[in-house]
Amino acid sequence: MGMIQEFKDFAVKGNVIDLAVGVIIGGAFGKIVDSIVADLIMPVVGAAFGKLDFSSLFVVLGSVPAGTGASLDALRKAGVPVFAYGSFITVAVNFAILASIIFLMVKQINRLKREAPAAVAAPEPVVTSEDVLLLREIRDSLKK
Repeated sequence: MGMIQEFKDFAVKGNVIDLAVGVIIGGAFGKIVDSIVADLIMPVVGAAFGKLDFSSLFVVLGSVPAGTGASLDALRKAGVPVFAYGSFITVAVNFAILASIIFLMVKQINRLKREAPAAVAAPEPVVTSEDVLLLREIRDSLKK
């Protein structure tokens, strides 16, 4: 019974819940970035470089069985070892875009935090001088 309670205490801690929410949002955000790269950026890059499609760039490292297509998917399905550097380029571009977007978001959030009016702080306690403290002590001792 103690182990179940420990697990419940662990699972409902704020940090674990925050992490779970972050992972879910991160997964969804990753899909959005993948779509931006694949559907918006890569076609523009491909048009600029003569219809270049990074995901189809590869080098065949083994022998190709007869009747196998020359596409990356066909070669992978046939079990042919392939050095798919185009896929890596696509993932690297995705990462660079994602890192840039996150940087801009964090920068904007930090700017908004700085611009937000500071919460009304409690007035600082007045520092009493040593002389006043000594006089109060004398007064209190005379009252006795």
